[in-house]
Parts: sequence; C-alpha cells; structure tokens
Amino acid sequence: MMGNAYVIVVDGLGVGAQEDAAEYGDESMNTLGHVSEETGVRLPNLQKMGLGNIIPLASVEENENPLAAFGKLREVSAGKDSTTGHWEIAGIHLGKPFPTYPNGFPEGVLQAFCEGIGVEKVLCNKPYSGTDVIRDFGEEHLATGFPIVYTSADSVFQVACHEDEVPVEKLYKWCEYARNEVMAGEHEVGRVIARPFKGKPGNFERISDKRHDYSSIPPKNNLVQKLYDFRVKTYSIGKVADLFAGEGFTQYRPTKSNAEGISQLLSLMSAGLDNSFVFVNLIDTDQLFGHRLDPAGYAGSLAEFDRAIPAIVSKIREDDLLIITGDHGNDPCSESTDHSRESVPLLVFPKNSAKAEDLGTGKTFSNIAKTVAEFFKLENDFPGSSFLG
Repeated sequence: MMGNAYVIVVDGLGVGAQEDAAEYGDESMNTLGHVSEETGVRLPNLQKMGLGNIIPLASVEENENPLAAFGKLREVSAGKDSTTGHWEIAGIHLGKPFPTYPNGFPEGVLQAFCEGIGVEKVLCNKPYSGTDVIRDFGEEHLATGFPIVYTSADSVFQVACHEDEVPVEKLYKWCEYARNEVMAGEHEVGRVIARPFKGKPGNFERISDKRHDYSSIPPKNNLVQKLYDFRVKTYSIGKVADLFAGEGFTQYRPTKSNAEGISQLLSLMSAGLDNSFVFVNLIDTDQLFGHRLDPAGYAGSLAEFDRAIPAIVSKIREDDLLIITGDHGNDPCSESTDHSRESVPLLVFPKNSAKAEDLGTGKTFSNIAKTVAEFFKLENDFPGSSFLG
C-alpha cells in the first residue's frame, strides 16, 4: 500500500500580521493570538501537537515535546481571500489580486447580467453582510422578483434569491451565466456565489447547504490537477473543489458544517484509502464567526476541531502525512469583518517526516504543494521548498 496525504485548512486561521500587512490595513491583526487572549479557549489536543509553539498564546501553552513539527507560512500572492490562499497552497502564485468592488459593481456589469438573465434590475449592489442583505432586501425581492446582487471585501459577485421566488436550479443558471459571460476579463472575480435563502420577512434564513461557488478556473499546473493526472486519487471535503472550479478531483464531498467535514474526513480515513490526497476546508471559523466578529463562536469552533484531533491522529498510518494550516486570517476581535493579511499556522504529523521540529517561517504557502508533490514522488517545479526529511 502507498501512503495518503491529508491537508486540513482551518478557514480564516491566521497567526499574526505579515510584513506587508500594512499595505492591506491589517498590521494589527492576529486571529489566533487575539482569540486566545479574548476567550481563554483551551485546545489541549492542538497544544499537544505544538500549536502553542508557533506563536505565544495566552491560553495554549508551549509543548516541550510536541507530536507534530510546527511553524508558520507567509503568503506571497497578492490578495487575502480563500481562492488565493488555497491556490497558493496548491502551488499557484498570483501576481495581482482578483478585483474587488468596494463601491458596488459598474453599471455595465449589472446591465450585462440583467440582459442575460432577463430581469429589469438588481437590488442592493453594495458590499454587505450575507445575513443582513436578505434581512434588508428580502421583502423587496419577494415583491419584485429582482435578484439581490452584492459583494464583500473579497473578490466575489454574490446573488441571493428566495427559493420560492427563484428556484435554486434557476439561481444556479443565473450564476453560471454571470461566471462565464459577465465576470470575465477585467472583471474576473475570484468567485461568483449563489446564495439561496428561505423563510418569511423578519425571519429569512440562508440555505447554506445549497450555496454554490463558481470559481475562476485555476491554471492547470496546480498540485490537485497534477496529482490527478499522476493517478493519485484526489478528494475534496468542504468548499475546496468549488475554489478549483471542480477540476482535478476524483471525488467531491460538500459539507454543511465543520462537524460534517470532520465526519466526512474520518469516514474517508476509515475506508482503507491508498495513494490518495485529501484536501479539507473547515469553513465555520471564517464564515460563521470571523466575518461576524464573534470571538466566542470562533473559539468554540476551534475547540470542536480540537476534540477531533485524537480521532484524526489515530487514523494516520506510518506512511501517511497530515498537514494542518490556514488560508488567511479573519480576526473576530478586530473592528473589520474582512479577511486579514496574516501568516498561517503549520503543523506536520508525524513530525519525524519533517526536516526539523521547528520549521520556522516558510516563505510561501506553496511549501505545502512542494511537500505533497515530493511525498507522492511527483516531479514538479512548484515554488517554495519541501519540509520533508
């Protein structure tokens, strides 16, 4: 049997501002450090792995003999969104960020979208919280049938529609049109996102498990596609496949929550995998708590993951590789609901696979691509360096 490699991305888990964070207005950000200080969250299993050795944490102590090699990684690509972070993990460096729209989308973009889907106009067209936008525009949407189009600090074109007014499959077709025909060229955003919701005025609720992301198409020379072409079985758990436009994956397992993502991971690990790469995104820390400035919720989500660590570690075979990391920061203790330009944590298990117990600060997220490619003995020219021994 050949070994398996597992990469778990805790979405929005940063460990302090990068050297260039001031360029993004993020010089004071430290997601994990601030959550630890604010909430006192105890993470005993991640502490055993070495999480407290990466940076000083108020509630997670250093471990003299951690189970994992530890360090952190800095982002080279321009931007601080999930697509950019995951792509860099997979070996792709972006020279310029995906476009953002702090003042809403240009009239020409909206006109092209409306003409293509056959509606008179859209509602909102501003950066907005996903829960607030359906509260504030949902009733007008039901009365008019006009889609709610909004963005955020990320490079996203989001379309929200009530399932009774616009069936979910129709919403998907609208978003496919936006992705393929409108948000291209100079307006090629990282993601077009379908955001169906339900309920009545005053009690609208997003249908999270029917959300669908339409990503920009990644360059073919990325880790996932190369492994797939090399006949390594590739699995996505959570939104990862969406971020890669579904390309290069043997199997895609969408999830509604971190609990389901962890369950899907443990299920795969128990299935006798061989020669497989499993790429996991745990989104709750970012989507439910980072963006909503909820340190207690963020801490609770970390604690939920911490409780799963023993089960995950117990299923790692001697010839397997487990990497735990993040994709950007999202400091819920700040005044910003945006992602933050932070380094991300790095835990490598078993630690005897790594070159050193303290891996220091890697120059790029793509060190992970380099490492996983080397693990599978795949010839590659990914930027960065491997941390395998």
